[in-house]
Amino acid sequence: MDLDHLPLAEFAFPGPLRDKLVGAILSGAKTSTTGLLIGYERANEALPEVGQLSAVVDSAGRRVAAIELTDVRVIRLAEVDLPHALAEGEGDESVAQWRAGHETFWHSAEVRAELGDPDFTVDDDTLVVTERFRLVDFGDPPRG
Repeated sequence: MDLDHLPLAEFAFPGPLRDKLVGAILSGAKTSTTGLLIGYERANEALPEVGQLSAVVDSAGRRVAAIELTDVRVIRLAEVDLPHALAEGEGDESVAQWRAGHETFWHSAEVRAELGDPDFTVDDDTLVVTERFRLVDFGDPPRG
């Protein structure tokens, strides 16, 4: 599979968190993710669709794998369940733990700047986009 012609799947921002998430995808531990619906709306981006293939990008901008979306839902933040939280592969053991970590990220200066709202916060009614995916291909190993 030629990863160069696939749209990008970027997890978090470049840096330690992205590296952790990409590692979890490559190991098979991470098979779901959650984004803010408002992020898609503000970026005027179409929602992802089941069957869509994307190239996972690491912090260095390398396309390291391809994933295929198997499920996409728009739900209230309060509706995120334990199976989804566990499938995010970040080591959370409860929905409350998962939510605390995600709220920290979504309330970060980077996310607020990306949304253009320095006071952005989430609550139970915030709409999120939950995605399930499967790893379908690894990219070429980096050349040194």
